[in-house]
Amino acid sequence: MKKFWILLVFVSILFSCSDNGISNKNPNIPSYAVNLSIDMNLPSYSNLKFVSNGVIVPNYGAKGIIIFNTGSGYNAFDAACPNQPITACTAMTINGINAVCSCDKSEYSLFTGLGGKEYPLKQYRV
Repeated sequence: MKKFWILLVFVSILFSCSDNGISNKNPNIPSYAVNLSIDMNLPSYSNLKFVSNGVIVPNYGAKGIIIFNTGSGYNAFDAACPNQPITACTAMTINGINAVCSCDKSEYSLFTGLGGKEYPLKQYRV
């Protein structure tokens, strides 16, 4: 009987795990290996010391990297519009807690990377 309960608990745990449904594969943005260190004592990155602030670091990824302080950690996203092929207008800008695509003015949350379009922001591990 004890083995039955252990098996039941194991199977329950196994099936309770799920994927968050967010895929980091995006046909519009190529995959880049990014290795970046930031000194937040420099004036250009000092905003990252405060919650809900972000900066764009150029020359990494497809169109730069957006670093954002969530309060419980940091998020890093590619600054290329995720739902547009890479062109001159696909660079994103930061507007408060959102990233805005300059092509179609769509907005994406810098807390989650989600927007109202098919693909979310391409996220990098921090």
